[in-house]
Amino acid sequence: MAVKKKIGVLFGMENTFPGALVEKINAMELDGITAEFVEVGGVQMAKPCPYTVIVDRISHDVPFYRSYLKNAILTGSQVINNPFWWSADDKFFNYALAAKLGVAVPRTILLPHKFFPPSTNDRSFRNLQFPLDWDAIFDYVKFPAFLKPHDGGGWRDVFHVHNREEFFHAYDSTRDLCMTLQAAVNFKEYFRCYVVGQEDVRIMAYDPRRPHEHRYVLEPQEYPKGLLGRVEKDALTLCRALGYDLNTVEFAVEDGIPYAIDFMNPAPDADRLSVGEENFQWIVEKVAKLAVKKAQNPVKSVELRWAGFLKGEAATAAPVGVKQTAAKKPVKGK
Repeated sequence: MAVKKKIGVLFGMENTFPGALVEKINAMELDGITAEFVEVGGVQMAKPCPYTVIVDRISHDVPFYRSYLKNAILTGSQVINNPFWWSADDKFFNYALAAKLGVAVPRTILLPHKFFPPSTNDRSFRNLQFPLDWDAIFDYVKFPAFLKPHDGGGWRDVFHVHNREEFFHAYDSTRDLCMTLQAAVNFKEYFRCYVVGQEDVRIMAYDPRRPHEHRYVLEPQEYPKGLLGRVEKDALTLCRALGYDLNTVEFAVEDGIPYAIDFMNPAPDADRLSVGEENFQWIVEKVAKLAVKKAQNPVKSVELRWAGFLKGEAATAAPVGVKQTAAKKPVKGK
Protein backbone atom coordinates (compact mmCIF):
# COMPACT_ATOMS: atom_id res chain seq x y z
CA MET A 1 0.00 0.00 0.00
CA ALA A 2 1.38 3.41 -0.99
CA VAL A 3 2.19 5.84 1.79
CA LYS A 4 -0.47 8.53 1.90
CA LYS A 5 0.85 11.97 1.07
CA LYS A 6 -1.08 15.21 1.37
CA ILE A 7 -0.52 18.40 -0.62
CA GLY A 8 -1.77 21.47 1.22
CA VAL A 9 -2.69 24.86 -0.26
CA LEU A 10 -2.20 27.83 2.06
CA PHE A 11 -4.00 30.93 0.81
CA GLY A 12 -5.75 34.14 1.75
CA MET A 13 -8.26 36.31 -0.08
CA GLU A 14 -7.90 34.79 -3.56
CA ASN A 15 -10.82 32.65 -4.68
CA THR A 16 -10.33 30.93 -8.03
CA PHE A 17 -6.82 29.46 -8.00
CA PRO A 18 -6.62 27.56 -4.66
CA GLY A 19 -9.80 25.60 -5.22
CA ALA A 20 -8.96 24.84 -8.85
CA LEU A 21 -5.50 23.62 -7.82
CA VAL A 22 -6.91 21.24 -5.20
CA GLU A 23 -9.52 19.94 -7.66
CA LYS A 24 -6.87 19.44 -10.38
CA ILE A 25 -4.57 17.40 -8.13
CA ASN A 26 -7.39 15.25 -6.80
CA ALA A 27 -8.72 14.71 -10.33
CA MET A 28 -5.41 13.05 -11.24
CA GLU A 29 -6.49 10.19 -8.97
CA LEU A 30 -2.92 9.31 -8.05
CA ASP A 31 -2.48 6.46 -5.61
CA GLY A 32 -1.66 7.79 -2.16
CA ILE A 33 -1.72 11.52 -3.08
CA THR A 34 -4.50 13.92 -2.14
CA ALA A 35 -4.79 17.71 -1.93
CA GLU A 36 -6.68 19.96 0.46
CA PHE A 37 -6.68 23.41 1.98
CA VAL A 38 -4.17 23.70 4.84
CA GLU A 39 -5.65 23.76 8.32
CA VAL A 40 -3.36 25.03 11.09
CA GLY A 41 -3.85 26.06 14.72
CA GLY A 42 -1.26 26.49 17.43
CA VAL A 43 2.04 25.15 16.10
CA GLN A 44 4.12 22.92 18.35
CA MET A 45 7.82 23.40 17.81
CA ALA A 46 9.67 20.72 15.84
CA LYS A 47 6.47 18.69 15.37
CA PRO A 48 5.95 17.51 11.77
CA CYS A 49 2.95 18.90 9.95
CA PRO A 50 0.68 16.50 8.02
CA TYR A 51 1.57 17.85 4.57
CA THR A 52 4.29 16.46 2.33
CA VAL A 53 4.08 19.56 0.13
CA ILE A 54 2.57 22.99 0.83
CA VAL A 55 1.81 25.54 -1.89
CA ASP A 56 2.16 28.90 -0.15
CA ARG A 57 0.06 31.81 -1.44
CA ILE A 58 -0.16 34.06 1.61
CA SER A 59 2.73 33.85 4.12
CA HIS A 60 4.35 37.04 2.75
CA ASP A 61 1.46 38.91 4.40
CA VAL A 62 1.09 36.77 7.56
CA PRO A 63 4.15 36.26 9.81
CA PHE A 64 2.37 33.43 11.67
CA TYR A 65 2.11 31.44 8.44
CA ARG A 66 5.71 32.21 7.51
CA SER A 67 7.03 30.81 10.79
CA TYR A 68 4.72 27.79 10.47
CA LEU A 69 6.19 27.04 7.02
CA LYS A 70 9.77 27.28 8.28
CA ASN A 71 8.93 24.74 10.98
CA ALA A 72 7.29 22.56 8.34
CA ILE A 73 10.47 22.54 6.25
CA LEU A 74 12.55 21.79 9.32
CA THR A 75 10.42 18.72 9.98
CA GLY A 76 10.46 17.37 6.43
CA SER A 77 7.82 19.15 4.37
CA GLN A 78 8.53 20.84 1.04
CA VAL A 79 7.16 24.34 0.45
CA ILE A 80 6.54 26.17 -2.81
CA ASN A 81 8.25 28.66 -2.45
CA ASN A 82 11.11 28.27 0.05
CA PRO A 83 10.12 30.58 2.96
CA PHE A 84 13.70 30.97 4.18
CA TRP A 85 14.92 32.52 0.95
CA TRP A 86 11.70 34.43 0.38
CA SER A 87 12.15 36.03 3.82
CA ALA A 88 15.70 37.10 2.94
CA ASP A 89 15.12 38.24 -0.65
CA ASP A 90 14.53 41.79 -1.83
CA LYS A 91 14.10 43.42 -5.21
CA PHE A 92 17.26 45.52 -5.07
CA PHE A 93 19.35 42.39 -4.55
CA ASN A 94 17.49 40.84 -7.47
CA TYR A 95 18.45 43.73 -9.75
CA ALA A 96 22.08 43.47 -8.72
CA LEU A 97 22.10 39.70 -9.26
CA ALA A 98 20.47 40.09 -12.67
CA ALA A 99 23.19 42.53 -13.69
CA LYS A 100 25.87 40.04 -12.61
CA LEU A 101 24.11 37.31 -14.61
CA GLY A 102 24.06 39.39 -17.77
CA VAL A 103 20.29 39.98 -17.79
CA ALA A 104 19.42 43.53 -18.80
CA VAL A 105 18.02 45.67 -15.97
CA PRO A 106 17.38 49.43 -15.77
CA ARG A 107 19.84 51.60 -13.84
CA THR A 108 18.84 51.37 -10.18
CA ILE A 109 19.86 53.11 -6.94
CA LEU A 110 19.01 52.03 -3.39
CA LEU A 111 17.92 54.96 -1.21
CA PRO A 112 17.82 55.31 2.59
CA HIS A 113 14.56 55.75 4.46
CA LYS A 114 13.06 59.23 4.27
CA PHE A 115 11.91 58.97 7.89
CA PHE A 116 13.44 56.94 10.68
CA PRO A 117 12.16 53.35 10.96
CA PRO A 118 10.51 52.41 14.29
CA SER A 119 12.81 52.38 17.34
CA THR A 120 15.57 54.32 15.54
CA ASN A 121 16.71 57.94 15.60
CA ASP A 122 19.45 60.11 14.12
CA ARG A 123 22.12 58.29 16.16
CA SER A 124 21.12 55.05 14.39
CA PHE A 125 22.27 56.57 11.09
CA ARG A 126 25.70 57.92 11.96
CA ASN A 127 27.17 55.90 9.07
CA LEU A 128 24.85 57.51 6.54
CA GLN A 129 26.27 60.16 4.22
CA PHE A 130 24.56 63.50 4.77
CA PRO A 131 23.52 65.22 2.70
CA LEU A 132 23.22 62.60 -0.02
CA ASP A 133 24.84 63.43 -3.35
CA TRP A 134 21.56 63.85 -5.19
CA ASP A 135 23.26 65.20 -8.31
CA ALA A 136 25.26 61.99 -8.68
CA ILE A 137 22.15 59.87 -8.06
CA PHE A 138 20.09 61.70 -10.66
CA ASP A 139 22.96 61.76 -13.17
CA TYR A 140 23.23 57.98 -12.92
CA VAL A 141 19.53 57.02 -13.03
CA LYS A 142 18.26 59.92 -15.17
CA PHE A 143 14.62 60.93 -15.57
CA PRO A 144 11.95 59.74 -16.09
CA ALA A 145 12.25 57.13 -13.37
CA PHE A 146 10.24 55.02 -10.96
CA LEU A 147 10.51 55.40 -7.20
CA LYS A 148 9.38 52.13 -5.61
CA PRO A 149 9.92 50.06 -2.43
CA HIS A 150 12.97 47.83 -2.44
CA ASP A 151 10.87 44.85 -1.39
CA GLY A 152 7.29 45.83 -2.13
CA GLY A 153 4.67 44.44 -4.48
CA GLY A 154 1.25 44.98 -5.98
CA TRP A 155 2.25 48.42 -7.34
CA ARG A 156 1.93 49.86 -3.83
CA ASP A 157 3.87 53.09 -3.13
CA VAL A 158 5.15 53.29 -6.73
CA PHE A 159 5.72 56.76 -8.19
CA HIS A 160 6.49 57.74 -11.79
CA VAL A 161 8.70 60.84 -11.53
CA HIS A 162 9.93 63.05 -14.37
CA ASN A 163 12.20 65.56 -12.61
CA ARG A 164 13.81 66.47 -9.30
CA GLU A 165 10.74 68.28 -8.02
CA GLU A 166 8.45 65.33 -8.64
CA PHE A 167 11.00 63.01 -7.09
CA PHE A 168 11.31 64.94 -3.82
CA HIS A 169 7.54 65.38 -3.58
CA ALA A 170 7.13 61.60 -3.92
CA TYR A 171 10.11 60.74 -1.70
CA ASP A 172 8.68 62.90 1.10
CA SER A 173 5.58 60.66 1.16
CA THR A 174 7.39 57.32 1.44
CA ARG A 175 7.33 57.26 5.24
CA ASP A 176 9.91 54.83 6.66
CA LEU A 177 10.03 52.61 3.55
CA CYS A 178 13.35 51.73 1.98
CA MET A 179 13.06 52.79 -1.68
CA THR A 180 14.80 52.32 -4.99
CA LEU A 181 14.99 54.80 -7.84
CA GLN A 182 15.01 53.04 -11.20
CA ALA A 183 15.31 54.39 -14.72
CA ALA A 184 12.06 54.15 -16.67
CA VAL A 185 11.98 52.01 -19.79
CA ASN A 186 10.18 53.51 -22.77
CA PHE A 187 8.76 50.15 -23.71
CA LYS A 188 7.02 49.03 -26.86
CA GLU A 189 6.34 45.49 -25.67
CA TYR A 190 5.82 44.31 -22.10
CA PHE A 191 5.64 40.73 -20.83
CA ARG A 192 4.69 38.97 -17.64
CA CYS A 193 6.03 35.42 -17.53
CA TYR A 194 4.92 32.57 -15.32
CA VAL A 195 7.90 30.35 -14.48
CA VAL A 196 7.06 27.01 -12.83
CA GLY A 197 9.54 24.45 -11.57
CA GLN A 198 12.41 26.48 -13.03
CA GLU A 199 11.71 24.90 -16.44
CA ASP A 200 8.22 25.80 -17.73
CA VAL A 201 7.63 29.35 -18.96
CA ARG A 202 4.38 30.99 -20.03
CA ILE A 203 5.00 34.33 -21.75
CA MET A 204 1.98 36.63 -21.43
CA ALA A 205 1.56 39.98 -23.12
CA TYR A 206 0.88 42.55 -20.40
CA ASP A 207 0.28 46.29 -20.25
CA PRO A 208 0.86 47.91 -16.84
CA ARG A 209 -0.64 51.18 -18.16
CA ARG A 210 -4.11 49.64 -18.29
CA PRO A 211 -6.51 49.30 -15.35
CA HIS A 212 -5.50 46.35 -13.19
CA GLU A 213 -8.26 44.01 -14.37
CA HIS A 214 -7.39 44.57 -18.05
CA ARG A 215 -3.58 44.40 -17.96
CA TYR A 216 -3.26 40.94 -19.47
CA VAL A 217 -3.40 41.37 -23.25
CA LEU A 218 -5.45 38.41 -24.43
CA GLU A 219 -5.62 39.21 -28.15
CA PRO A 220 -2.87 37.66 -30.38
CA GLN A 221 0.34 39.67 -30.85
CA GLU A 222 3.28 39.63 -33.29
CA TYR A 223 6.86 40.17 -32.06
CA PRO A 224 10.33 40.62 -33.59
CA LYS A 225 12.20 37.41 -34.34
CA GLY A 226 14.14 36.10 -31.36
CA LEU A 227 12.51 38.36 -28.76
CA LEU A 228 10.37 35.71 -27.08
CA GLY A 229 13.28 33.29 -27.04
CA ARG A 230 15.45 35.77 -25.16
CA VAL A 231 12.62 36.58 -22.74
CA GLU A 232 12.20 32.87 -21.95
CA LYS A 233 15.93 32.36 -21.53
CA ASP A 234 16.32 35.36 -19.20
CA ALA A 235 13.26 34.36 -17.15
CA LEU A 236 14.71 30.90 -16.57
CA THR A 237 18.15 32.31 -15.76
CA LEU A 238 16.69 34.54 -13.05
CA CYS A 239 14.42 31.95 -11.44
CA ARG A 240 17.11 29.27 -11.43
CA ALA A 241 19.56 31.67 -9.83
CA LEU A 242 17.05 32.75 -7.19
CA GLY A 243 15.71 29.24 -6.57
CA TYR A 244 12.02 30.09 -6.97
CA ASP A 245 9.81 27.19 -8.07
CA LEU A 246 6.93 29.55 -8.82
CA ASN A 247 7.43 33.15 -9.89
CA THR A 248 6.45 35.77 -12.41
CA VAL A 249 9.11 37.74 -14.24
CA GLU A 250 8.23 41.04 -15.92
CA PHE A 251 10.10 42.48 -18.90
CA ALA A 252 9.76 45.91 -20.49
CA VAL A 253 11.17 45.95 -24.04
CA GLU A 254 12.88 49.04 -25.43
CA ASP A 255 14.70 48.98 -28.79
CA GLY A 256 14.41 45.20 -28.85
CA ILE A 257 16.07 44.73 -25.44
CA PRO A 258 13.96 43.06 -22.72
CA TYR A 259 14.74 44.73 -19.40
CA ALA A 260 13.84 42.69 -16.31
CA ILE A 261 11.65 45.01 -14.24
CA ASP A 262 10.18 42.81 -11.53
CA PHE A 263 10.99 39.21 -10.67
CA MET A 264 10.22 38.79 -6.99
CA ASN A 265 6.64 37.52 -7.23
CA PRO A 266 6.67 34.09 -5.53
CA ALA A 267 2.87 34.20 -4.99
CA PRO A 268 1.96 35.64 -8.39
CA ASP A 269 -1.51 36.64 -9.53
CA ALA A 270 -3.31 33.53 -10.74
CA ASP A 271 -6.89 34.71 -10.66
CA ARG A 272 -9.03 33.42 -13.52
CA LEU A 273 -10.74 36.80 -13.96
CA SER A 274 -7.51 38.77 -14.40
CA VAL A 275 -5.15 36.38 -16.22
CA GLY A 276 -7.74 34.94 -18.61
CA GLU A 277 -8.97 31.38 -19.01
CA GLU A 278 -6.07 29.98 -21.08
CA ASN A 279 -3.38 31.36 -18.77
CA PHE A 280 -5.40 30.22 -15.75
CA GLN A 281 -5.68 26.65 -16.97
CA TRP A 282 -1.95 26.59 -17.80
CA ILE A 283 -0.85 27.76 -14.34
CA VAL A 284 -3.23 25.40 -12.53
CA GLU A 285 -1.96 22.41 -14.51
CA LYS A 286 1.74 23.27 -14.16
CA VAL A 287 1.61 23.98 -10.41
CA ALA A 288 -0.43 20.82 -9.83
CA LYS A 289 2.18 18.74 -11.67
CA LEU A 290 5.00 20.45 -9.77
CA ALA A 291 3.38 19.81 -6.38
CA VAL A 292 2.77 16.16 -7.28
CA LYS A 293 6.34 15.76 -8.51
CA LYS A 294 7.66 17.08 -5.22
CA ALA A 295 5.34 14.80 -3.25
CA GLN A 296 6.49 11.78 -5.24
CA ASN A 297 10.17 12.68 -5.12
CA PRO A 298 10.82 14.45 -1.81
CA VAL A 299 14.09 16.34 -1.44
CA LYS A 300 15.33 16.65 2.13
CA SER A 301 17.81 19.48 1.64
CA VAL A 302 16.91 22.92 0.33
CA GLU A 303 19.56 24.52 -1.85
CA LEU A 304 19.63 28.26 -2.54
CA ARG A 305 20.29 28.49 -6.26
CA TRP A 306 22.01 31.90 -6.11
CA ALA A 307 24.62 30.71 -3.60
CA GLY A 308 26.66 28.88 -6.23
CA PHE A 309 26.76 31.98 -8.40
CA LEU A 310 28.02 34.13 -5.55
CA LYS A 311 30.85 31.63 -5.11
CA GLY A 312 31.74 32.02 -8.77
CA GLU A 313 29.99 28.90 -10.05
CA ALA A 314 27.50 28.78 -12.91
CA ALA A 315 24.06 29.81 -11.69
CA THR A 316 22.23 28.97 -14.88
CA ALA A 317 22.61 25.21 -14.57
CA ALA A 318 19.42 23.22 -14.26
CA PRO A 319 18.26 22.56 -10.68
CA VAL A 320 19.34 19.34 -9.03
CA GLY A 321 17.12 16.53 -10.29
CA VAL A 322 15.83 18.55 -13.25
CA LYS A 323 16.81 17.42 -16.73
CA GLN A 324 18.42 20.16 -18.87
CA THR A 325 16.39 20.56 -22.05
CA ALA A 326 16.30 23.04 -24.89
CA ALA A 327 13.85 25.91 -24.47
CA LYS A 328 10.51 25.25 -26.06
CA LYS A 329 9.34 27.63 -28.77
CA PRO A 330 7.07 30.25 -27.14
CA VAL A 331 3.55 30.78 -28.40
CA LYS A 332 3.04 34.23 -29.86
CA GLY A 333 1.08 36.47 -27.56
CA LYS A 334 1.15 34.02 -24.68
